Amino acid sequence: MKTVVQVKLEPSACQADALAATLRACNRAANRASVVAFESGEHRRNGLHHRVYRDLRESSDLSAQPVVLTIKKVCDAYATLKANIRAGNLGPKGSKRRNKAESKPISFREDAAQAFDDRCLSWNTDGRTVSIWTTAGRLKAIGFVCSEGAAKMIADHRQGESDLVFRDGSWYLFATCDIPAPPVTQPTDWLGVDLGIVNIATTSDGQVMSGRRLERYRKRMRALTAKLQAKKTKNAKRRLKAVKRRERRFATDTNHCISKTLVQTAERTSRGIALEDLTGIRERVKAKHDQRYRLHSWAFAQLGAFVQYKADRAGVAVVHVDHRNTSRQCSACCTHKANRVDQATFACRACGMTMHADDGGTSRPKAGGGSRNIRHRAADAWQRGAANRPSAA
Repeated sequence: MKTVVQVKLEPSACQADALAATLRACNRAANRASVVAFESGEHRRNGLHHRVYRDLRESSDLSAQPVVLTIKKVCDAYATLKANIRAGNLGPKGSKRRNKAESKPISFREDAAQAFDDRCLSWNTDGRTVSIWTTAGRLKAIGFVCSEGAAKMIADHRQGESDLVFRDGSWYLFATCDIPAPPVTQPTDWLGVDLGIVNIATTSDGQVMSGRRLERYRKRMRALTAKLQAKKTKNAKRRLKAVKRRERRFATDTNHCISKTLVQTAERTSRGIALEDLTGIRERVKAKHDQRYRLHSWAFAQLGAFVQYKADRAGVAVVHVDHRNTSRQCSACCTHKANRVDQATFACRACGMTMHADDGGTSRPKAGGGSRNIRHRAADAWQRGAANRPSAA
């Protein structure tokens, strides 16, 4: 199981300047290689290497291995673009977004991340230092900070390349670690999780993770954003970027807390986790103008990814079920659109059962809302082999 460990570097002023100059040199070289790849149509690593290697070595301050890694970055970028086009993520053929992506070479920011392998970067986890190649020579004993668990993970399981990242005025290294995943325990039951905006997650046990705090925060950020956009100054634009990053961090922290709670609950009770398959929901749902911001800022994909990797590390099974009619179905009798009275209320038109639309209450096990229906569907999906079922412990 691959995971990424982030450590924060503590370079001196001179070391930080050398790191910044290295990123600029690598990304300028990547832009030159990208133009050649676009014009020639050569996106294979070996083919592009023969076309641009000599030129990049002569026209930049990069040594051999950084040039090789830069060419690899360009090829990976074009491979990602091709995959997004094939998956339809940039729209159908002829769409404005797809035409824009296909009509010009991929460009790299001057401070974009750069990968370094073991020839350019070495770790000393005991001394909490790294040695890294730069255009100003090799910098040794650059300190970094991280938790004890992260340092041990890097020492024991780090593999492949590490990315040098400059973000919000600080320097980071992202190390890829390959950790042996524990065997997935055969679940005795399922914890159904209904995802939403008002209530970010509601479990079949009746536990509700409300999104009110996050909504209030986003409301304040929207008001601040509107004021800054009206100013149209350079400082206002810088502040807008900072506000956007702060809001993203707040939402990410919320999703981390919720996913941790869900996985711990399932692990403690020897159950699996059942989630809705919400792939492509933004394209399917038609929202009013004043609701689009709430819909598009709903980070359900991130929450699902957090649940998945935390569950993998804990040996908890995760299954995705069909999301359709989970909050309109009465598990005691029928499914009808009118059963969903409003956002919070479920009232079956056939049997008269009323309850909360998401959790379904706890008084009647067979009559439930969205999360209970998700729980019931999970057992069928697991038995049919709809999920990639690992071997049981």
